[in-house]
Amino acid sequence: MTISLDNYTIPVGTDWQPLRQLLQARNYPKIVVIVDENTEKYCLPLLRQAVPANFETIRIPAGEAHKNLEICQEIWSQMMDLQLSRGSLCINLGGGVIGDMGGFCASTFKRGMDFIQVPTTLLAQVDASIGGKLGIDFKQVKNSIGVFRNPEMVVVNPEFLPTLPLAEVRSGFAEIIKHSLIMDAAEWSRIREIDDLSEVEWFDFITPSLKIKQSVVERDPFEKGLRKALNFGHTVGHAIEGYALESDQPLLHGEAIAIGMICEAYLSHAAGSLMEKELMEILEFLKKIYEYWPIPIEAADDLVALMRNDKKNRGAEINCSYLDKIGRVRVDQVADEEELIQSFHFYNEMAR
Repeated sequence: MTISLDNYTIPVGTDWQPLRQLLQARNYPKIVVIVDENTEKYCLPLLRQAVPANFETIRIPAGEAHKNLEICQEIWSQMMDLQLSRGSLCINLGGGVIGDMGGFCASTFKRGMDFIQVPTTLLAQVDASIGGKLGIDFKQVKNSIGVFRNPEMVVVNPEFLPTLPLAEVRSGFAEIIKHSLIMDAAEWSRIREIDDLSEVEWFDFITPSLKIKQSVVERDPFEKGLRKALNFGHTVGHAIEGYALESDQPLLHGEAIAIGMICEAYLSHAAGSLMEKELMEILEFLKKIYEYWPIPIEAADDLVALMRNDKKNRGAEINCSYLDKIGRVRVDQVADEEELIQSFHFYNEMAR
């Protein structure tokens, strides 16, 4: 099937023909594929079915720790050495790090060249594939330098998913959970039946998740209002992810977002919207899927400081998205420091 947005399409499935047709129609003089050591080994052989044989590759180190300006400089330098132009094409073959950073580098090199996203992780397929948000991390603040720019196409191929460790699948699943919690109570009920992630037919969950995100992004492409709903769990989650990245217990994105969703579900309940029954429903399911990672209360000031740098904020206020109930969300909700610390305590006491 194909999801059509205003400026590009997202073919979902194992057929490479839509990508072949686009490349034949555009006839780019030069194509570069950005990979890391994992996608070069496990995913590039699949992509070769669809791209001309004379493409170039740029390899970067894998992992969120490398999503920074230093690696961008390496990418731009190699783009220059390969004599790429604004008429060239960049294909980003990888997870969210390659998609975010490769798209950012392509969008800024010589003021912008075309790029195509080929997400190879579940997280990237359901989260980064719609919306045109590109960027890098800076001073522990996630995605704090970046741009909005749409790709020419996003190819979501479930064939890549068997190459992933289970931890990466679990990380991506957090975004599927989030989409259901903010917009689709029926889908949440279906998701709650999952017990074993290794047995899931992911195509059946990727498509509904993408359609939820599509409906939000099309109504609010530049995150002025409704699109902030997609940040449920991310105000707290991003701060925890940034803090953990500098510790000896780093977290994958979805692992941190799962913690953030528990905290922000608690904040929703404390604010008088989400019922306790639904709060506990969310808590128990996330406990079943994700391992406990204790929030260091002694680092609360550092975590709150990271939240104050979140790009969703207005002034000194920390903005969150709260659940009114499962399937309905409210944006631009202000959480103060005391409330946030209470949510940390709730998580530490209830999620172990």
